[in-house]
Amino acid sequence: MTTYERFSRTTSGAAYSLAIVFTAAIIALLLLVTGYLLYLGGSSMTVALFTQLPTGYAHNDAHNTIGGMKQAIVGTIFLIGMASIAGVPLGVLTGVYLNEYAAGGWLATPVRFLCDVLTGVPSIVVGILGYELLVRPLGHYSGYAGALALAFIMIPIIARTTEEMLKLVPQSYREAAIGLGATKAETILKVVLPAAAGPMVTGVMLAIARVAGETAPLLFTAAGSRFLTTNPNDPFPSLTVQIYDYVRADSHDQNAMGWAGILVLVAMIFVLNMAIRIVVARRTRIRT
Repeated sequence: MTTYERFSRTTSGAAYSLAIVFTAAIIALLLLVTGYLLYLGGSSMTVALFTQLPTGYAHNDAHNTIGGMKQAIVGTIFLIGMASIAGVPLGVLTGVYLNEYAAGGWLATPVRFLCDVLTGVPSIVVGILGYELLVRPLGHYSGYAGALALAFIMIPIIARTTEEMLKLVPQSYREAAIGLGATKAETILKVVLPAAAGPMVTGVMLAIARVAGETAPLLFTAAGSRFLTTNPNDPFPSLTVQIYDYVRADSHDQNAMGWAGILVLVAMIFVLNMAIRIVVARRTRIRT
């Protein structure tokens, strides 16, 4: 065995060992965080958390109970849904435009730069803009303003990830579809997008996970509410705002309820992620 072969084998073994060590470290960190959340909020994970509204009482005794976070859970689902309805199509269409239509055009570079800048803008800036552009002109906080603020955060993330994922689709797919008589739009809708569906879902989930944990934009736009409402024109409840109020409260019971809300939020994102991935995997198997 030559010196080069021994060196290559040694470095390969070292790289493999480091990969295992860092993977184990990441898993251990995730388990530590999850265990810590369970320790702080596990005692408040009761049926009342999902079925009752907050009572406004700060202490838990024989007569007064804190209640639950039903309105915040329902409000978060509504806000994420409304933000996705606005943000996902716009983000995907922007990514398609950048990669399929304006790849070499003069507009592509400034749009990419703008998306990169918006991705790094602090969320509190988005909240202040939403307050000035939506809340003040309308004269009141609303779920619409909160959803649009979250959609504003989602669009550049989805646009850039969609563009990068579409670049991974071989050019031969497009050439074969056009050679069979398909138009450019048909090629994109029936060939390119389905081929990149899996990676694109990952980008969408990253955007949803990002906005699901945002508090600052909702403080300035939706404001929050202790009442269960499905009217987006009213001040709208959300888990993040409720968690913010409970974690900073002086009551130990409210602190524990806030940590339980964090567990619920993590579980919601996990379930949504798994459901979307299962649906995409099944459709991919059907096509193949």
